[in-house]
Amino acid sequence: MGEVSEKKSWLSVIWQVCNAFMSLFFALATYVQINDPDAGLWMVGYGVPAVLCAFLSLKPHVTETLAWRRVADLHVMISSAVVAMLGWRVHKHRITEIFQQEEGREFSGLMLILVWLLLCRHSGRSPVGMLRVSTAAAITVFPFVAWLYYYINKELRLNWPSHCKTAL
Repeated sequence: MGEVSEKKSWLSVIWQVCNAFMSLFFALATYVQINDPDAGLWMVGYGVPAVLCAFLSLKPHVTETLAWRRVADLHVMISSAVVAMLGWRVHKHRITEIFQQEEGREFSGLMLILVWLLLCRHSGRSPVGMLRVSTAAAITVFPFVAWLYYYINKELRLNWPSHCKTAL
């Protein structure tokens, strides 16, 4: 009789679905690192955001807990340093076809992690808005479309190292 049902807005539902899909993507990215020479490093790099996004997809207000914020902030800080180093290497070697070089793919993956975790920051503080959800939807679609595109067009992967060709 005295129960109050809290109805979720459609923006909140889309936000949670985007986080579920990004958790899935980061989990897949973690899995494909298994053949990489430095697999442990990259599996942690993708695994942490996968778990953070999974928590966020289940309970959106988790971003306001101290543990979630500290883990996300630490991951953003370390990823930012690695992105700066990889970005410098990509610039120094004048790499233009970014997805054809391992440093470029690593740089892009970490940039995706950084942008996503920064987008998630404090999202549980108040209802998510249209700008955040629209940005999230666009970002969520990109890695799946890119992965599918490279999976379908095998000639784009000809120059990749063998450990990048065999995971999926």
